[in-house]
Amino acid sequence: MEAKSERRSERSKFSRMMNENNNAFKNVRRKPGLQIWTVNKMQMDPVPPQAFGNFFEGDCYIVLYISENKGSRQSADIHYWVGRTSSQDEQGAAAIYVTQLDEYLGGSPVQYREVQGYESPRFRSYFKNGLIYKKGGVASGFNHVETNAYNVLRLLHVKGRKDVTATEVEVSWSSFNKGDIFLLDIGKAIVQWNGPQSNRREKLKAVLLAQDIRDRERGGRAQIGVVEGGDERSSPELMKFLTTVLGPKPAQLKEATSDDVPDSAQKNSVRLYHVYDNSGNLVIQEVAKQPLTQDLLKSSDCFILDNKGSSVMVWKGKKASKEERQGAMNRALSYIKAKKYPASTTVEVMAEGAESAIFKHLFKSWTDRDQTQGLGTTHNVGKIAKVDDGKFDVMELHARPELAAQYRMVDDASGDVKVWCIENLELAEIDPKTYGQFYGGDCYLVLYSYKRAGQQQYILYMWQGRHATSDEIAASAFQAVNIDNKYNGAPVQVRVVMGKEPRHFLAIFKGKLIIFEGGTGRPGVVNPAKDARLFQVRGTNELNTKATEVVARAASLSSNDVFLLKTDNISYLWYGKGCNGDEREMGKAMSDVLSRHEKRVVMEGQEPAEFWIALGGKGSYASDRRFEREEPLHSPRLFECSNQTGRFKITEVDDFAQCDLDEDDVMLLDTWEELFLWIGNSSYEYETKEALNSARDYLRTHPAGRDPDTPIIFVKQGYEPPTFTGWFNAWDPHKWSGGNSYEEMKNKLSDSTSISQITLDLKNTKLNKTPAGGGGGGYRAPGGPLTSPPPNKAYFQDETDFFPRPSSPTRPQSGMSSSSPSSLSSSGAGKFFDPELLVNKTPDELPEGVDATQKEDYLSDLDFENLLSTTRADFQRLPKWRQNDLKKKAGIF
Repeated sequence: MEAKSERRSERSKFSRMMNENNNAFKNVRRKPGLQIWTVNKMQMDPVPPQAFGNFFEGDCYIVLYISENKGSRQSADIHYWVGRTSSQDEQGAAAIYVTQLDEYLGGSPVQYREVQGYESPRFRSYFKNGLIYKKGGVASGFNHVETNAYNVLRLLHVKGRKDVTATEVEVSWSSFNKGDIFLLDIGKAIVQWNGPQSNRREKLKAVLLAQDIRDRERGGRAQIGVVEGGDERSSPELMKFLTTVLGPKPAQLKEATSDDVPDSAQKNSVRLYHVYDNSGNLVIQEVAKQPLTQDLLKSSDCFILDNKGSSVMVWKGKKASKEERQGAMNRALSYIKAKKYPASTTVEVMAEGAESAIFKHLFKSWTDRDQTQGLGTTHNVGKIAKVDDGKFDVMELHARPELAAQYRMVDDASGDVKVWCIENLELAEIDPKTYGQFYGGDCYLVLYSYKRAGQQQYILYMWQGRHATSDEIAASAFQAVNIDNKYNGAPVQVRVVMGKEPRHFLAIFKGKLIIFEGGTGRPGVVNPAKDARLFQVRGTNELNTKATEVVARAASLSSNDVFLLKTDNISYLWYGKGCNGDEREMGKAMSDVLSRHEKRVVMEGQEPAEFWIALGGKGSYASDRRFEREEPLHSPRLFECSNQTGRFKITEVDDFAQCDLDEDDVMLLDTWEELFLWIGNSSYEYETKEALNSARDYLRTHPAGRDPDTPIIFVKQGYEPPTFTGWFNAWDPHKWSGGNSYEEMKNKLSDSTSISQITLDLKNTKLNKTPAGGGGGGYRAPGGPLTSPPPNKAYFQDETDFFPRPSSPTRPQSGMSSSSPSSLSSSGAGKFFDPELLVNKTPDELPEGVDATQKEDYLSDLDFENLLSTTRADFQRLPKWRQNDLKKKAGIF
C-alpha cells in the first residue's frame, strides 16, 4: 500500500509540474516530419535536427513523427525512448508528456514505448543510417550541436546490417573485436576499421553512418578513410593515424560477438484481453485468441492485444472513459509485469480509427471507416495514392505504377503468350487454340512477354494442378529454371496454385480461362466420361473472368454466380439471383467455349426437372445475396530474409522504401493478395530456398488465418514489374546501375593523403593538448554533454619525459636516421635525425639547428611511431607516484 501511495504521489507531482507549464507544447509543429525532445528537469527541451539519431543512455526522449499520405489525412506516431541508465523520474515524466501530447494532437496518434537496444522497426525507420548511443545525459551538461565543430574524440562500436546501432566505447584497441566495425572520430577525420569477419552489408551501413556524421555534424568538412582489418598493410597511412591516436595495435584482438538478439517471443498464439481496473486491482480477462475478428473490439472499452509476447498493443475505444484512455500505457506496463515479460517488450497504444498497419494485420479481416470495395473505388494503402472513382483504365498502369500494384496488373494483358505442358517430365508446347484450358492433373508453364519503356519484360507462370504428381510438380520447377536461364534471368517467376490464379493470369486469356477439376489435356489421352459437368463462371469482363469445374451437385450452386451445366445432349446456363448483367454476359461468352451443344438459359427458381436430375436431385445450396467479396485492403509489409549471421532469420522493415531492398538478401513483400520474393543479385541460393519455405510458413501460421495458397511471386533485382514497384514510393529504375555498392562508395571517400596530413597535425600537438574545448581531457561529442576523457588515455606534454634522464651527458652521435624518408615534415625542419641524438638530451647536447621545444619535428614518421610505442609502455611500468607526477605536469589534473 505504501508503494502504491508513493507512486501516486510521484505521478501527482509530475502532473502538477506539467500542468503549471501551459507552454509545454508551444513548439510542437503539426507539419509532416520528425521532431524530438529530451526530458530535462521534467521539461521538454527540443533536440536540434543535427543531433537526430544521437541518444544519451542516461536520458529519455520523446519522438513525434507526422506523416501525410497522398489523398488521406495526417497520421502521427509518438514514441518515448528510455535510455539504459535513465532515472525513474525521467521515465515517468516522459510517459506523462506522451499522454498529454497525444491529447494535444486530438487523441489519434499511435503511442510507442521504446527501450534502448530494443527499438521497434517503426522507430528505427526514422534513422535510416543508424542510432548512436552516447554515454552520459542531460544532467552532465547538454549543449546544442554546433555544425562544423571539431572538438571530438570518440570511438563508435557499429553493429547491425539493417538496424544499425553505434555505441560510444573506450577509445582503445581493447574495445575492438574481429567481427564488428569501429569508427574513430576525432572531428576532422573519421577512420572506419572493418573487422576481418564483418560482411559487405555491415561495411556499407557503417560507411553511410560515417558520411551522415560528416555531412550532418561537420558540414561535410571531415575526411573519411576505411581500413580493412584483414588487409591493414594496404592502408599504411590510415593505420598510422589509428596507432597515433590509439597506440600500437596488439597482436590479437577479441573474437567476434553475435549480432543476434535472443528471441524472447512466447510460443503461444495472438490473444485479445479486456483489461480494466476493479477497486485498484488490475483485472485481465481473455476475450479471444487467433484468428481475431474486428467485431470483438467494443468502442466503450480498452483492450490489450498480446502479439505472442513480442509486443503488447493497447486499443482505446472512442467511448472509453478519459481515465481509461489516459491510463492505457500504464495498463500495458502492468500487464507486461504481470505476465513476467521482459521490460524491453515493445508497447503500442492506439485509438479507435487510428490503428497501426501491424495491428490490422493480426485480424482476419479489417474494414476502415468509409472504406468501399471493388476496382476503381477509394482505398488508402500506406504510401499508395488514392484511386479516384471512375472506370478502370489499364492504359494508366505504366504511367501510374501504384495502380498496377493495387490492381495486380503489369499491363493490359495484350502481350505475347506461350504455354507448355509437362509431359514425361519434359516441356511440350500447347496448341494455341487450347490456350486457357488447364487440367487439374497437369502442370503448365506460361511465358508472358510485354514491353515497358521500350524494353522487353517477361513473366513466367508455373501453374500446378491439384492432382498432378509430385514428379510433375518438381519437373515444372526444373523446367522453369531452364526457361529462366534461356532469358538470362529476366522473367519474373510466379507460382500459381490451382484455383488461386492472380488477376493478370486471368486477363491474358481474355475471358476464356477454364479450370478442369481433373484429367489431362495431353494429346491422345482420353479422360473418363462424365454424365454431367458443372462449371462456376465468375467475372464481369474479359480481364477477370474464369470458369472453374465444381462437383456436379446442387450443393455447388450459389445465388451469387453464373453456372454452366453440361450434359451429353444439352447445356444449361443458370443465372443466380445475385449476379448482374455483366456476369451474365461473360457466362454466355464462356458457354460458347465450353460447349457446342444447345444452350438453355435457366433463371434461379425456374429450373426444369431435367436440370435437377442431371445434378443428382434437388438440394439446398448457398442462396444468400452476396456482399462484396473483395479482400479487405491491408497495408503492404516488407521483410528481410537473411542468412548473413549464419542463422536464417526474417526481420520486418517498417516504413519501407526502395533503399531497404538489400542486394545481399532476399526480401519478402506481403501485399495480402500476393507475396513477392525479391531476389537480390548477391543473395545466397540457400536464402532463396529458405525464403520460399518461410513464405509458406508465414502464410500458414499467420494469426489472421491467411490462405496458404496465396500466390508467391519471384522477382529478381533489376527486373521488377510495376505490380511490385508500385508499392514503393518514387521507384528509381536506375538505382542499381552503379555507384552505390560498398566498393564504389569506399573508392569515393578521401584518399590517404588527407588523413596523412591530419596524422602529422596530431603529432605536431606533441600530445600535450586535449581536444579543443575539452577542458581537462573531456570533450563534447556532437549534440552532447561534456564527458570524461577515455579511460587510461593521457595527453602528455613531451614524450621524452618518460625516459629516465642520465646522470651525466651522453656523447652525441653524428649522422641521420637511415629510416628517414625523403619527404619533410610540415615544420620545415629540413632533415630528420636518429632518435638517439634527440631523446633525453639537454639543449646543449642537441645537433646544431635543432629546436629543443620541437624535437619531434626532427623524427621520421617511423621513428616517431616506434618512440611513441616505447614511451607508452615505459610509462605504464613507472611507479604510480611517478605517473601522477607526469600527469600533473601534462595538465591532466
